[in-house]
Amino acid sequence: MNVEFIRALEDIEKEKGISKDVILDALESALISSYRKNFGSSQNVEIEIDKDTGEVKVYAKKTVVEKAEDDLMEINIEEAKDIDEKYQLGDIASIEITPKDFGRIAAQTAKQVVIQRIKDAERDVIFDEFINRENEIITGTVQRMNNNNVYIDLGKTEGILPYTEQIEGETYKQGDRIKLYILEVKKTTKGPQIILSRSHPGLVKRLFELEVPETHEGIVDIYAISREAGSRTKIAVYSKDPNVDPVGACVGFKGSRVKAIVEELNGEKIDIVIWSKNIEEFIANSLSPSKVIKVEACEKEKSALVVVPDYQLSLAIGKEGQNARLAAKLTAWKIDIKSESQYAEGLEA
Repeated sequence: MNVEFIRALEDIEKEKGISKDVILDALESALISSYRKNFGSSQNVEIEIDKDTGEVKVYAKKTVVEKAEDDLMEINIEEAKDIDEKYQLGDIASIEITPKDFGRIAAQTAKQVVIQRIKDAERDVIFDEFINRENEIITGTVQRMNNNNVYIDLGKTEGILPYTEQIEGETYKQGDRIKLYILEVKKTTKGPQIILSRSHPGLVKRLFELEVPETHEGIVDIYAISREAGSRTKIAVYSKDPNVDPVGACVGFKGSRVKAIVEELNGEKIDIVIWSKNIEEFIANSLSPSKVIKVEACEKEKSALVVVPDYQLSLAIGKEGQNARLAAKLTAWKIDIKSESQYAEGLEA
């Protein structure tokens, strides 16, 4: 290695932000392994790299003793003093043992170390960028499918959409551009792993924030979301400004805003309801589109009895109980639904 190599390290430091000293430290460790591999020596060695000239030297580290029994690890006091008069018994002496062709080995090793360090630094940059974007929305391009997982091109790196985070029934074709929720960012030996989701309720929340300026500005807040991905979502909203209708803001002119979200989710139905501090009112709202006659709430058990018109019982419960199930998730209350006649019979009994 030479002065040009040191200058190259300084350029890498400026361009990539990788410290020259960090690379040299890594290189010293790698050269010790290379020396032992190429020269089959088990002795204790140390590598020194001149930070100005790039010159590499190998030193054997030996303990100074009265009479050496292990030539690889020990040196006689007389021999040690021939090297440096200062050596005393018990000292660790450094003896230069640089092989003739070690410069070539050093150059090859240096190239590998630098390439690896640049790769590591680039991975760290990507990890730092995406770890700060967890729970955010991102647009990516479907790249390939493998073992039911979909791999998404995110520009600088690749993300994975696992089978468990896909919307049931949704198909993904190479080249499709889709919006995804960044669920988790992990550090692995192969670089950052970015786990994406299409089924997480957070995706719906972020889509509303993109489409509805009032949510981005903090005028309309999203209180809660319950979702059965690919089928139906309920979202509870409220307005901090009495002059702004939260449902109207989310629906948009002629339904334009909510329509854009429904299209992005391939036809998933979305119910937008108003959140209320009054739990009975909130539970009634959560069962939309069904009408509610009365709600009897038990705060202690977090359960409520809801009475609906006879003709709307099936609407309130929903297909396979979906409407009632999503309302219970949205409010975090147990909801028991009865028709008006069932409720009357109960009172008589």
